[in-house]
Amino acid sequence: MDQTPPESPELSTHGVGPWPGGREAWPAGEQYDPELLARGDTRNVIDRYRYWRMEAIVADLDRRRHPFHIAIENWQHDLNIGSIVRSANAFLADTVHIVGRRRWNKRGAMVTDRYQHVLHHDSVDELAAWARERELPIIAVDNVPGSVLIERFALPRACVLLFGQEGPGLTDAAIRAADAVVEISQFGSTRSINASAAAAIAMHQWVVQHARLPAASDR
Repeated sequence: MDQTPPESPELSTHGVGPWPGGREAWPAGEQYDPELLARGDTRNVIDRYRYWRMEAIVADLDRRRHPFHIAIENWQHDLNIGSIVRSANAFLADTVHIVGRRRWNKRGAMVTDRYQHVLHHDSVDELAAWARERELPIIAVDNVPGSVLIERFALPRACVLLFGQEGPGLTDAAIRAADAVVEISQFGSTRSINASAAAAIAMHQWVVQHARLPAASDR
C-alpha cells in the first residue's frame, strides 16, 4: 500500500506521515479524517489540527474567532488580497469582506480562505450598512490628511479594519464611511508600504491591544 502523503496545495514544509502504529492506534474523535490518518497530513496547519477534517478545524476556529473584521476594496483586482486573507486567518479575524469586484486572486491566500469566512459587498455603502446594523465601527487604514497614528490609537475590540488598493489607497467613499482613519508610522523614504504588509501590521496592533496571548502549551 502506498503510504506517501498526498500532495497538498497548502505546500507545508512540516507535513507528517501516516498516524504511527497503524489503524489500530488511530485516535478516537469525529474531528479526525480517516484518509489523513492513513496517508499523512501535509497541510499548512498548526500541530493541534494535524489529521483533522477541514470542517472540524473551521468549527473550532469559529468558537474562538476574534471580533474584528477585515475589509478590502477590490476595484482593480488587487493581488494583495490573497496575502491579506492569509494574515486574517493567522490572526483569527472574524470575517474578511471584499468590497467591489467579486473575483479576487486567491493564490496568495495559500488555501487559508478554506478556513476563513469571506463575504462580498458590491460597494462601500453596502459594507457600511452591514457594519452599522451590527454596531461595528469602521477604522480606515491609510496615510491621508487627518489620520492618526495607529500606535497611539485605541482600536475598538469589535470593529472593521478597512484597507484600500495597492497604490491609490482608500477611495473617498471609504474615507467618508469610516468612523476613524489611522496610519502606520513610517521612518524611511517611501511614501507607503505594501497593502498586505499594512494589513498584517494593523491586525497585529489589534492583537497587542486585545488578544489573550496563547500559553506555550497551546502553540
